[in-house]
Parts: sequence; structure tokens; C-alpha cells
Amino acid sequence: MPSSSTTTSFSHNLPTLLLLSVLLLAFFPGAFHYVFTLPLTYIFSSSTSPGTCTPPSSCDNHPHHHHHHQEENLSPPPTMSWTQKHFTLPPRSRGSYLVTDHVVDAVPEIRQYRVGLLNLFVQHTSCALSLNENWDDDVRADMSDALDRIAPEAGPKGEDLYRHSAEGPDDMPAHIKSALVGASVTIPIKDGKLATGTWQGIWYLEFRQVRHTRRVVATIQGEKA
Repeated sequence: MPSSSTTTSFSHNLPTLLLLSVLLLAFFPGAFHYVFTLPLTYIFSSSTSPGTCTPPSSCDNHPHHHHHHQEENLSPPPTMSWTQKHFTLPPRSRGSYLVTDHVVDAVPEIRQYRVGLLNLFVQHTSCALSLNENWDDDVRADMSDALDRIAPEAGPKGEDLYRHSAEGPDDMPAHIKSALVGASVTIPIKDGKLATGTWQGIWYLEFRQVRHTRRVVATIQGEKA
């Protein structure tokens, strides 16, 4: 049986204990919630297996199930494909020629690609490829004339202008024009077609007077349909 002194001491400290409890509750409400709900959490978590969720709707927020749903929704990344082939351009003498249709016929693989790039590279040093006007023939004739003025075969009085003339007077001017215009073009592919503009076409520019057969490397990189 507790002594009277013990009872008196407890009664004396009770207001102090109550005041401390109120202060703790005011400043740390989460601590009381945690203490009171911890036993219940342990009981219910023990009765539920690790792979199940109660109620079932809570599975949507469960990290394991969320990760599982993410894996199901992931689709494989698109596979990049390459195609490369050679073809020849029709033999031509000096001039600028529209060859878009010839390229499309020579590289039917373009139709297999949903999105990609077509690179055309001519394997010669006295001709060129370009993208330019596809409607008015005068544009191509004017282009050839303009390049002749930039790199003429001889000076105003017929004098030699170049050291290199192993294949004739049009040899070195052809190399200059080829360097200025370029040996390759790259064109986007969209839904199996070349994505050129309304007035754009592929040009083959021949800079030699004698007819030549030119060889082209076509390379496609992209995602097939």
C-alpha cells in the first residue's frame, strides 16, 4: 500500500505533468499520432501479405505496383535502319539536269522509311549535285552559264589560266565548279517520300563537254514504317 507521502507527491506533480503533456501535444501533434497508430499499423501490416494491397485501390499508389505498371507501358525504342546502294546517272555533257524522278526510281527503298535521311554522294570530281529550282528550265541554263563565268576555260584573250590541263581546257574549270557546288546532298524522308519543298528538285550538274556516266552512292538512315 503506497504511503501517504507518495500520494501527496504524485498529487503535487500532477498539474506539472498535465501542463507538459499539453505543451508536447501543441508543439508535436505528429508524435502523439504516431504513438497511438503504431500498434494498429503493425497489426494490419502483419495480416497483409507483401504482394497484396488492402484495399485493392491502394495498389495504385504502391511503389512496387507503380513500377510494374511503368514496365508494362514501356514500348521498345524505335530501331534505326541503314540502307546503302549504288546507281548511275544518265550520261550527259555539260549542263544542269533535274534528276529527282531518276533518283526515286533508282532508290525505291525510300518508300520503306517512315522518317529518315537520304544522302546522295557522286563519286567524281568534275560534276556536282545540288538542290534547286525544279520548274523553269531557264534556271538550270542560267546556272551553267554563271558557273562558266566564274571559272572560264581561258582568259579574255584566250590565254591559259590553269596549270592543270591534262584532259583538256575544260578539265580544271570542272574541278573548280565541283568544289563550289559540292559532291553531295542530304534530303529528309517523311512517310516514304522525299520531303523536298514545292519548287525544290535534285540537280545533277555536269561540267565536262564530253558525255560521262556518273556513279552515285545513296545512303539512307532512318526508322522504317
